[in-house]
Amino acid sequence: MRFWRAWIISSTLLDNRLNRDLQDGHGLSHADYGILVVLSEQEDHRMRMSVLADTLAMSKSRLSHQISRMEKAGLVRRDGDVSDGRGIFACLTPEGHERLTQAAPTHVDGVRRYVVDLLDSQERAEAARFLERVAEGLRTISPPPSTQ
Repeated sequence: MRFWRAWIISSTLLDNRLNRDLQDGHGLSHADYGILVVLSEQEDHRMRMSVLADTLAMSKSRLSHQISRMEKAGLVRRDGDVSDGRGIFACLTPEGHERLTQAAPTHVDGVRRYVVDLLDSQERAEAARFLERVAEGLRTISPPPSTQ
């Protein structure tokens, strides 16, 4: 129970702190920032919405709402997939790229202050192994059937 509570509280506090820093400094949510980062890492700064949702571990519905808000702010746009006519791409706009560039130092500083500087190199390596194993397990274990 000690482990579980520490996990929940620390992950919630970390997300809240990073979100506050990005909101206060750049008008971006932590979720906005995550989407902008993933899109910026793509060669053409675009990604199929379904793949983006999987990459970010978000539901397709939640991602769609998030992208709608970001479209209104001019950070991203949606483009249809001309190769099959069914898929939709989320695309990073120049404004989105500029805001990401401005926000990145704030995010990096927060991650360093709130996590990296609190752990020594051995603790970081152990935490990375642990979190990678949890993430892999969650990706490979089938979710229970819906009760709805």
